[in-house]
Amino acid sequence: MIKVCTACGTSYDEQREEIKRCAICDDDRQYVPATGQKWMPLERLLLNHSNKWQQHTATLFSLQTVPGFAINQRAFLLRTSQGNILWDCIANLDNATKAIISALGGIHAIAISHPHYYSTMQDWAAAFNAPIYLHASDREWIMRSSPHIQLWHGDEQEILPAVKLIRLGGHFAGGCVLHHSHNDGLLLSGDILQVTPGANAVSFMWSYPNMLPLSASTVSDIMLRLSPLKFEQLYGAFEHREILTEAQKKVLHSGEKYIACLQK
Repeated sequence: MIKVCTACGTSYDEQREEIKRCAICDDDRQYVPATGQKWMPLERLLLNHSNKWQQHTATLFSLQTVPGFAINQRAFLLRTSQGNILWDCIANLDNATKAIISALGGIHAIAISHPHYYSTMQDWAAAFNAPIYLHASDREWIMRSSPHIQLWHGDEQEILPAVKLIRLGGHFAGGCVLHHSHNDGLLLSGDILQVTPGANAVSFMWSYPNMLPLSASTVSDIMLRLSPLKFEQLYGAFEHREILTEAQKKVLHSGEKYIACLQK
């Protein structure tokens, strides 16, 4: 039986013995709710939830589960002439979602920013026969095996000629963002870069729920890896968290402010 942690959305295959703890939530970068660890059979999730879609540009769609479930992040479908990329993942893969994605051209590859969004990636990959690109530094957080998982190493991984993953680290050692170099450039960041409520800046954390920051040196390294890129827009993990103009300038300025605050 596949069951899903209701706090983080990670899926587990419970076969021989009962799984009582979620390793993702036991880690200090997530949390176990005060009410305790709870699980939901995947079948029940599919029965009681659906996904809403939003088109942001001619080539970028987001999807998010309603009612909100677990961390309630968005996934993105980036359409390119060479194939579609699913960026990050949500637990609910229902028949309506499969039909919409198939109508949009299917999925060429799946790429995930960090382990909090692994969710039911194995089921998405199986449904669309797509490889899952995960950074090797985060392999310990893979809770279900899949023949579709492809671990990548180093600081960059090209998926398509204009689409590559950039490892920034920080929140997780393998934490990465997706850069699409087409036109003025686009960055999909998960919460490796957390877009702030004003949608004009980003911030950085090692643990968001426990409010544990990253060091100045780590953020400086992140800025160095981002500085050669060109991106006018940035889309974060959560609804309405996107920077639609001068995103690179605003990200680099945010990094400078963050480092300055830590050095006071």
